[in-house]
Amino acid sequence: MSGRFPVGQRLRILDVGMGRGTQALRLARAGHRVTGLEADARMLATAREALSVEPAGIRERVRLMQGDGRDTGVHFLPGSFDVVLCHGVLMHVPEPDALVAGLGRMLAPGGLLSLLVRNAEALAMRPALAGDWAGALALMDTDTYTDRRGLPVRADRLDALTATLAGIAAPLRAWYGVRVFTDAAPDGAPPSADELTRVLALEDRAGRTDPYRRVAALLHLCGVRG
Repeated sequence: MSGRFPVGQRLRILDVGMGRGTQALRLARAGHRVTGLEADARMLATAREALSVEPAGIRERVRLMQGDGRDTGVHFLPGSFDVVLCHGVLMHVPEPDALVAGLGRMLAPGGLLSLLVRNAEALAMRPALAGDWAGALALMDTDTYTDRRGLPVRADRLDALTATLAGIAAPLRAWYGVRVFTDAAPDGAPPSADELTRVLALEDRAGRTDPYRRVAALLHLCGVRG
């Protein structure tokens, strides 16, 4: 966001599907006013507990609400936010266009819509790199898959979301790959500080560079309201 808005500007941010509130709290600590929307009551309770131990100044900048991202028009007036975040949510929505359109209406002129989605064009990468050839073949021609919790979910394609963003007057301004190499990394002991620095530098560069970003596990898309 630092490249989109002047340094020091206090932003009005809506975090849709905020989960445990980690992202919302980090933004509030940076001085922004954050509204977190979460449908899962257990997640919301965890976020509220985390917020309760923050200093008063941070607590005053955060509003946590229970609600579905598809109902933003019920909770907020159009143009209420400078930034709308929707990270890791679209994969659980069968038809995402209506949700994305609703999020776009929440943006003030010049506002930023940030989407983090599963990359449908790279679904076969994880099983293939693990040597699961049958599983990889099965994912070559589909936009749906089973996540690590055993739940059926869906993935999105860059071209389709680019068209969706253009259609809601928040055209794609930039996009990045997320977890290009580390998605297939084995579980184990955490890396050393030096190794982690190198991993993050590699992922940052790959996520901005073709062809690597196109096979990332996740895509981060940024649209800007005209």
